[in-house]
Amino acid sequence: MDSQKQFSPAYSCEFFPPRTDKGRSNLATTISELAKLNPAYFSCTYGAGGTTQEGTYDVIKQLTGLNLEAAPHITCIGSSREKIHELLDGYKDLGIKRIVALRGDLPEGIEDIGEFHFANELITFIREQFGDHFHIEVAAYPEKHPEAADMSADLTNFKRKVDAGANAAITQFFYDINAYTRFVDACEKLNLNIPIVPGIMPITNNKQLLRFSDNCGAIIPPIIRSKLEDFGDDLESICKYGEDVVTDLCQQLLDVGAPGLHFYTLNRSGPTTALWNNLGLKN
Repeated sequence: MDSQKQFSPAYSCEFFPPRTDKGRSNLATTISELAKLNPAYFSCTYGAGGTTQEGTYDVIKQLTGLNLEAAPHITCIGSSREKIHELLDGYKDLGIKRIVALRGDLPEGIEDIGEFHFANELITFIREQFGDHFHIEVAAYPEKHPEAADMSADLTNFKRKVDAGANAAITQFFYDINAYTRFVDACEKLNLNIPIVPGIMPITNNKQLLRFSDNCGAIIPPIIRSKLEDFGDDLESICKYGEDVVTDLCQQLLDVGAPGLHFYTLNRSGPTTALWNNLGLKN
């Protein structure tokens, strides 16, 4: 963990593009509330093959219009060099200097994988075309990417992204601090000394959390899973327990030298604000 202690902590928040008028209205309120916390930046997710490209651009434009630092997610699977270049040109014109570069998942029913097969190819392309204009964040998986054969193979893939020019990484969410420290220690042995920021998922809904976990391969520790199941549909108790668990996890991460925290807000301000205030965070 020593390599992470050299970086100043930065705290950030993530949104997803809303698809309804109500969702857009709720996000506007969420942005207003979370902006009071002064995050280092706000990121916005992006669907594979352009499924939410327009929505992502709209959210990023909304953020920049409020003079907030914004970082769009860009996925390359199912896309082309021309489309990616056009997208990056548009973000550059908006004044964007930070992006999150990802492979993404190929949408159902689409067989054309496109010109990019892996995230490191996207990063190489960005560096070739735009030099150092963009600060590039990439994904990291402390508990292994669900498609990786094993942890060693996953670390090799992560190294390819760093070698291609990644500046920093954001992890998939997790609830076992040992998963994070093991991953960082393994990266240090490979001389991968970039900030690896833990991704933080608030716990507010048991069924939703289990669905997320199944989709991304994140492990819910048995003690947490059992406690959440005991609460049944008592959302108030789930939220209170979840806030305590995640606050404790975040504090442990900061105590061991994590270079910040990246909150998956799910377009809600309350859970992230509670964690932020419990921890006394300041950028």
